[in-house]
Amino acid sequence: MDYTLFAHPESGHSYKVKLTMEVAQIPHHYQVIDIGLPHHERPEPFRSLAKYGEVPLLLHQDQAYVQSNAILLFLAEQTGRLGGESSARLARAREWLFWEANRLGLSLPHLRFSRRFDAHAYPEGSLVWFERRYDADIKRLEQELRDGRRFILDDQPSIADFSLCAYLYWADQAQVTVPPGVVAWLTRISQLPGWAAPYTLLARPTRA
Repeated sequence: MDYTLFAHPESGHSYKVKLTMEVAQIPHHYQVIDIGLPHHERPEPFRSLAKYGEVPLLLHQDQAYVQSNAILLFLAEQTGRLGGESSARLARAREWLFWEANRLGLSLPHLRFSRRFDAHAYPEGSLVWFERRYDADIKRLEQELRDGRRFILDDQPSIADFSLCAYLYWADQAQVTVPPGVVAWLTRISQLPGWAAPYTLLARPTRA
């Protein structure tokens, strides 16, 4: 197998990549990185190759790729699937990946982190800002899904769907409301061959 994915079960960014690889049926090795360890104690080759010290990290033919949405674009281009079928479709997927990183991918993970892991991690008032940002973000996503198409770009799934959906499967941990159109879209994604919930898909590999 030419691909090795380093990830962690609590990382929605890891889930984006792992889900894409499972749905695309890309064979790969998978290694869990303990993100609770200080950076200098994390194992090699992860420590040297993850330039920002973060999961996910994807290795392919001795090349290292980091940042989840950048990895998704690489996989779509490599496989010619899930948005990589044409330059036009990839351009539309890219727009959504940039939107996700600046909008939903900003608001939702912070709300989840605060409400699941560390209630004192943020300055007073910041969660109100994240809540307002999330409300605007999820409203925009709901509007996008009202025209009857099954997925974000069209009636076929793409990396845009996998980027946008990842943290929404943990909406309960973030204590946020998900509108009905988005819920229906998440259900359609969950019916794709290869899908599994985050903790199942990212479960620690069985040791030999």
